[in-house]
Amino acid sequence: MEFFHANRKNKDHCIAFCFAYVSWNTLVTAVCFFSILFVFQSAPFENILKMFLLSATIISLLAAIFPAAHSGKVLVFPHDGSHWVNMRVLVEELHSRGHAVTVIRASDSWYISETSPHYNTVTVDIAGGSNEDFFRLFVSEVIQIKRSKGSVWARFALDMELKNKFFELHRKVCDMVTYIFEKKQLIKSFQDAKYDVVLTDPANGGGVMLAHYLRLPLVFNARWTVHGEAHFAIAPSPLSYVPLPPSELSDEMTFFDRVKNMLFYTMRMHLYKQVVGPHYSALSSRYFGPDVDYFSLFQAADLWLMRVDFVFEFPRPTMPNVIYMGGFQCKPAKPLPEHLEDFVQSSGEHGVIIMSLGTLIAKLPHDLADGIAAAFAKLPQKVIWRYKGDRPATLGDNTLLVDWMPQNDLLGHPKIKLFVSHGGTNGIYEAIYHGVPIVGIPIVFDQADNLSRLRAKGVAKVMDISELDGKIFHEAIQEVLNQPSYRMNMQRLSRLHRDQPMKPLEQRPLLDRVCHETQRCCSPENRVLQTALVFLPLA
Repeated sequence: MEFFHANRKNKDHCIAFCFAYVSWNTLVTAVCFFSILFVFQSAPFENILKMFLLSATIISLLAAIFPAAHSGKVLVFPHDGSHWVNMRVLVEELHSRGHAVTVIRASDSWYISETSPHYNTVTVDIAGGSNEDFFRLFVSEVIQIKRSKGSVWARFALDMELKNKFFELHRKVCDMVTYIFEKKQLIKSFQDAKYDVVLTDPANGGGVMLAHYLRLPLVFNARWTVHGEAHFAIAPSPLSYVPLPPSELSDEMTFFDRVKNMLFYTMRMHLYKQVVGPHYSALSSRYFGPDVDYFSLFQAADLWLMRVDFVFEFPRPTMPNVIYMGGFQCKPAKPLPEHLEDFVQSSGEHGVIIMSLGTLIAKLPHDLADGIAAAFAKLPQKVIWRYKGDRPATLGDNTLLVDWMPQNDLLGHPKIKLFVSHGGTNGIYEAIYHGVPIVGIPIVFDQADNLSRLRAKGVAKVMDISELDGKIFHEAIQEVLNQPSYRMNMQRLSRLHRDQPMKPLEQRPLLDRVCHETQRCCSPENRVLQTALVFLPLA
């Protein structure tokens, strides 16, 4: 106050001081202050000062409650299927922070709705290649071959069919990008919209091409890319201790494990050149010239939002433009629907087991389903089983079959004792978040590797579906329920996973963080967050 008393007669000094006081806030504060001076210009100075301090306090409180943030525009090129589950969480978070989000989708999109309160859509009138029926049939055939002890050649033929399907999928993605580039009015609308950033899932390369064409910063929401596990595209990955999916190895390898890991790496690079490379390289050459290499565009992404947490992943080298967000979709459990809550509470002290093998595995062979149902019937626990097949003949009174379950809310219920899972990434992180041990039945894709990581940490019992029967399944359930180490280890992982100052989506306003990080690293004069690795040729 001494300053004001010393300068009571010098209103110019007072105004300058007060303006400096509020300059950190919004322009609204200054406008309000000068409005007060205008209204009370003939009033005693003490009244002016009191009114200023009151208004500054109110506005500061409002600023704290409703913080100002840059409202930006995000163009999203997603990957369809279960990958959209994670992307949708980011999209909804961006929308909740006041950002405008536009999502590009194919006309035959599997998961991505054309209408949403959280984003606008641009539907490209071309097939995207994500065929639910094919993948359901593929998974069913894999189960049949494994269960019948099918020959190596039968599995090889099925893998070749999958390879051809992925070849076709990436071809259709490139067709989709070509359609966008050739529709001059559409591409002009993207340019005129003045987007701030392209957010994409690098499981396909369409977003990479679009970001380069529009000259926009590129942000990946990644765990898997067109080349395999995402770290292998950006960070040094010594094969002596960094296991390559689908090897099911840990970071502690014998000599022969390392040889196996090298063979998997060689096969992965060969598949990339056969399945992915031809499409995107041709597209890059067509629109950007023969000197522009697609893989270089891919590696030069400005920011990687990595769906990995090192309580799950093995330690490995990384890069400074990687932000780890594993489990960001996890959240506290909400109350269960009344019928489920009543069923769960009826379990008493024994608790509940839940089982879900994901959206692609709606049913199982009859002998396997009967064996699992019979094993459940012997348990004192209640069971909630997500299953759409025929009702097993051996189903016990303690088992409830459902078409769908609120998985996260169930896992967060204090009476849940065990989760029987196929090893999908989303379900695994939800189990870690809520501290529920797992009995795993991997079938395809990354599931076996995901579960092998949990097995190495002592939180999961993993079974081979080719050997699985009711007796083996019952023994596995009993082992995980009766050995306290499984639950104790998982609860330890849960504590570590939750032990963050803020959840990943709350660390900073999301687009502000994305824009800040991309501005740091995307300038050609300031590639401070990338190593020379990204400029090395693939082979």
